[in-house]
Amino acid sequence: MEWSTTQVVEATGITSRTLRHYDRIGLLLPSRTGAGGLRYYNQQALIRLQRILLLRQLGMPLAEISQVLDGQTSDIKALLEQRQRLQITQEQIAMQIRSVDATIAALEKGQTIMPQDMFAGFNHAKYDAEVRERWGDAAADRSNAWWSDLGTSGQEDFRQQLEALNSGWDEIIAAGVEPDAESAQQMAARHIDWLSLTIPRDELSKAKVKGITQMYVDDERFAANYNRVSPAGPQFVRDAIHHWADHHLSD
Repeated sequence: MEWSTTQVVEATGITSRTLRHYDRIGLLLPSRTGAGGLRYYNQQALIRLQRILLLRQLGMPLAEISQVLDGQTSDIKALLEQRQRLQITQEQIAMQIRSVDATIAALEKGQTIMPQDMFAGFNHAKYDAEVRERWGDAAADRSNAWWSDLGTSGQEDFRQQLEALNSGWDEIIAAGVEPDAESAQQMAARHIDWLSLTIPRDELSKAKVKGITQMYVDDERFAANYNRVSPAGPQFVRDAIHHWADHHLSD
């Protein structure tokens, strides 16, 4: 017996795009492909998919799942590596608890608490599903692996760099200069350096940089980083970086 892509999507809740990606990277091949490219999955394929989803639920990257399922990596080795990731997650949760406790204590005492204290330990991977939908599983897995590999101290350093970057933009925005002013362009170059911490420099094309920074305007979650001085802050940051990209990056 076989099930179509539509039936598998309905049963599992994953998207057809995810199934196509699994097929493309050789992780899960359909048992056959029918007319019009419609994929069908037999029982053996569904059993493999079940194992994939179980390992994904543990947070294991797709490349490692493939190695485990194909026998290139032992279950013991994979689980030991996963245990290390879980320990990192445990540290993050403990930090989150401390930050929430600090917020509660500050509120009870009528004190002001700094944003870096309120959000310590919160994982950037909370947008994981959105990243997968926008840029695919490979990009999401690479991003999550990079974040986990930073460890608690590295993640804190990254957050501090982000806050310093945002403060730098605040100063430029408050100065009332144009997006193409020298100071704004220096800040844009610094912003690109920061982006290259998460995206390889050779992948930072003009189109990708413009796509990312357009979200600073379109998405209120990102806009909140740049509208602290002026409501026009997000547009200013976008325009400054777009100008820099036009003069320093290729398509």
